[in-house]
Amino acid sequence: MTDIAQNNTVDRPGALSRLSTTTVRTLRKLADEPLGMFGFAILAVLVLVAIFAPLIAPYDPARQALENALQAPSWAHLAGTDEFGRDIFSRLVYGTRITIQTVLSVSVIVGPIGLAIGVMAGFFGGRTDAILMRATDIVLSFPSLVLALAFAAAMGAGLGTAIIAISLTAWPPIARLARAEALVVRNTDYVAAARLYGASPLRILFLYIAPMCIPSVIVRLTLNMAGIILTAASLGFLGLGAQPPLPEWGAMISSGRKIMLDYWWVAVMPGIAILLTSLAFNIAGDTLRDLLDPRHARS
Repeated sequence: MTDIAQNNTVDRPGALSRLSTTTVRTLRKLADEPLGMFGFAILAVLVLVAIFAPLIAPYDPARQALENALQAPSWAHLAGTDEFGRDIFSRLVYGTRITIQTVLSVSVIVGPIGLAIGVMAGFFGGRTDAILMRATDIVLSFPSLVLALAFAAAMGAGLGTAIIAISLTAWPPIARLARAEALVVRNTDYVAAARLYGASPLRILFLYIAPMCIPSVIVRLTLNMAGIILTAASLGFLGLGAQPPLPEWGAMISSGRKIMLDYWWVAVMPGIAILLTSLAFNIAGDTLRDLLDPRHARS
């Protein structure tokens, strides 16, 4: 017992040291990626803006002031005003909350579903694999935006509907990636050793195989977030996403498209917000892929 306690005492500092070394190495790699640092910085700013929106927004995003309608960008209204006199910058700030909420909600739904389906298909193989992958192929055979539009139109407009509709169409790529990872991991030596020691299939599946697939799934989810933002904006543009008076970026573009030639800022400012947010998620996902998977590292 004394030896075991001594071994545990020795191993804990060693484990902490290895964790610290890995963290330092990851941070150094990230420091060598200025573009990746820029992407993560933008995402950090977006999260802070979403959290502290009431403190950042200079005006109430829902307050109408018709006497200030369609004012050009100025110091009083940094992004101008819309046709109802609402401050566009304030609406963009509050719209960040809707965007972050949509992205996180879809990721929380899609990640576990895609991971579970893919890991089970790759681990069990045979008929289970065939059934799960054919269902995945059926969903993939439809354009994701068209399928999301169909689900949203059938369930009714609203932010919750948009999140569910996007989630129903976004899980197949995650499932296919998890299946590919599971096919590799299930043939490794430590999984074979677990079988020899009598570990049950469910224990092997969820404690040995699934954790090894999580880093790739996280990277894929990060890369998919730009597509989620564009799909949510498309649903809002068509009136199937968040409903007025919520300041959803796609709906803001839709309201400004009719007067875009004369009052360009009403539609352009939300478009710039969508562009920067999607670009930041793409850059962050690409950087995460390089950090977590050396096979994809840049030369």
